[in-house]
Amino acid sequence: MLCIFAATVFWFFNALNKNYSTNINFALAFEYDQDRFIPMKSLPSTVRMNVTGSGWDLFRRSLGFKVPPLVIPLESPAEVHKIVGTTLPAIFAGQLERLTINFIITDTVRIQIDEKVRKKFNVKIDSVQQYLHPDFGLVNEPRLNPDTVWLEGPRDVVSELPQTLLLSLPQTEIRRDYNEDLELPLTQRNLITRNPQKINVSFEVEKFVQVEKQIKLSFINIPTRLKQGGAFKEISCTYRLPASISKTFTGDSLEAVVDLKNKPKGTYKLVPRVIGLPEDAIVIKTDTVLINL
Repeated sequence: MLCIFAATVFWFFNALNKNYSTNINFALAFEYDQDRFIPMKSLPSTVRMNVTGSGWDLFRRSLGFKVPPLVIPLESPAEVHKIVGTTLPAIFAGQLERLTINFIITDTVRIQIDEKVRKKFNVKIDSVQQYLHPDFGLVNEPRLNPDTVWLEGPRDVVSELPQTLLLSLPQTEIRRDYNEDLELPLTQRNLITRNPQKINVSFEVEKFVQVEKQIKLSFINIPTRLKQGGAFKEISCTYRLPASISKTFTGDSLEAVVDLKNKPKGTYKLVPRVIGLPEDAIVIKTDTVLINL
């Protein structure tokens, strides 16, 4: 057994001293200004070549023992999208010790690198009312802190974003005051760095009640040629307001106003403007008025 083992070791070491040709995957790296440019997708990590060399060198290369990757320098990375395999031997010639390149098996090395840019964007909430319970409403404007964000990433990706980014709330049927830190929903978030990472969103809500009431109708800037329309005295108006206000607000001061200024001759179906509502009240619907001028 010892003789067989000794013979095997002797044969193995003797075989490694000879030259061979074989296919090997070599680790690959790209050299470029990473402060100015950013990959749009993962860069190729290996290149496959047929090389000739001693058994020891090929064995070490195939196992990857303390072998530095082959480097492809990129002077203008944003302008290079593919590197043809036939051009690689000239690039790798000085990087392979004691190995001769016979040919490149990898046909093309494809890369996608873009210039890195940094841009400031506005942030707002995408219609808060849709996230509230139907019986609740806002009693103040939503507050965003901060209301702007800096994004850094590939030029093509950043330039396609709208100047105002919409922030969605993860909750629905909200019935209480809101105060949460939220992340921007970016489709290519792995390519974009955000500063700050999160936006604080806060607002107060209150239960609203719905009221339907007949209110006074009036016209302003009436042309002298008015044929009809003055017969209306009141119209129906439906509005919502906070429950705390509804206890004291009677609605007697409400008025529906139709402005006929600069209206040419014709027939118009107009929606009156309701005045006299509390600041937090919301008009749901009003009757329309048919006017012949």
